[in-house]
Amino acid sequence: MASPFAERVKNIRQSDIRRYSAICAAMNGINLSQGVCDQPAPGAVKDAAKAAIDEDHAAYTNLRGIIELRKAIADKMLAFNGIQCDPESEIAVTVGSAGAFGCSVLSTLNPGDECIVFSPYYSYHVNLLTLFGVTVKYVDLAAPDWSYDSNQLASAFTDKTRMIVITTPANPCGKVFTEAELKGIASLAEKHDAWIATDEIYEYITYDREHVSVAKFPEARDRTITISGASKTYAVTGWRVGYVVAPADLIDRIAVVNDLLYICAPAPLQHGIGAGMILSQSYYDEMKSDYLAKRELLADTLRSIGFRPFVPQGSYYMLAEFEQGRWADATAATEAILEEVGVATVPGSAFYRNPEDGQRQLRFCYAKKMAELKDACMRLKKLTKSQSDVVMDRK
Repeated sequence: MASPFAERVKNIRQSDIRRYSAICAAMNGINLSQGVCDQPAPGAVKDAAKAAIDEDHAAYTNLRGIIELRKAIADKMLAFNGIQCDPESEIAVTVGSAGAFGCSVLSTLNPGDECIVFSPYYSYHVNLLTLFGVTVKYVDLAAPDWSYDSNQLASAFTDKTRMIVITTPANPCGKVFTEAELKGIASLAEKHDAWIATDEIYEYITYDREHVSVAKFPEARDRTITISGASKTYAVTGWRVGYVVAPADLIDRIAVVNDLLYICAPAPLQHGIGAGMILSQSYYDEMKSDYLAKRELLADTLRSIGFRPFVPQGSYYMLAEFEQGRWADATAATEAILEEVGVATVPGSAFYRNPEDGQRQLRFCYAKKMAELKDACMRLKKLTKSQSDVVMDRK
């Protein structure tokens, strides 16, 4: 065949995250590259899913998801996010938060429209926008505090801008957007009549700042698409249960697109996530405390081996910078660390609009069982000795 592939897929490839994860698995290493959240799910969540299977909840669900879960989401959105929404008309359950984002983009943007994304960015957002023919405009976040130039943000909006994407807490940098920043974004979106798509999948994992949802502001409510899900909160990344909250007329369209692409999220697993949504506050407190301890362990380890960690305000990822000349670039560093001590990371260059901005950075994921994270840290410390000697020799 002369042209066997569609133009939209000719340049797509497996992400660095999945590539290094696969290599790591093949060598029985420790994967700090992919946010697989390698921890046990809460018993109540697993028990409810198993009960749903035993009760033969195996048929297609409503295209918006089971009503029991949508009601639980509505209760959570009001109590935690400060957003009142109708479970019948303003919520759709999707196949993960990635599915929620994809269905939202297909329901709001046309090829050639512009969408603003902060860099460093979550690659799935940019790759899906590109796949759908949307032009991505970038606004740079600057380490170590991941601040941005408000003038650059304002200049990114044009007469073609139809959406701005916020990820808070952010992957890969761990930024938690402040109320002032979100209000500023909402004002610009209102001025340019643009949608705000906010991915809040890490909303319960914050440390130094409180999570704020932009849709709670009256001026942003009718133009905001709030996306979240169960993967990170309940350690069920493979269950693929997400959701989107948006104005009713948009949810009508998102639900139909979700139905066309996926039919529905797995029926029994929706019941399991519903049980998770009524867990006591102690569960979330313990989760946050656990991740805080892991954040500190990893940050201390990275400092001890000569890295400069950019300690995240939220999520469970950490970007860290290595010394000039220690490795040729981020890819060389990733491959050297994986080969020498069997710990997988991700090149920071994979997350920036200008890859050069991340050529001395690696992303580490600490969503691991504590014993496994300690093992990874011990391995990294073994790397220190050999690599430090190399760095000292160069000096």
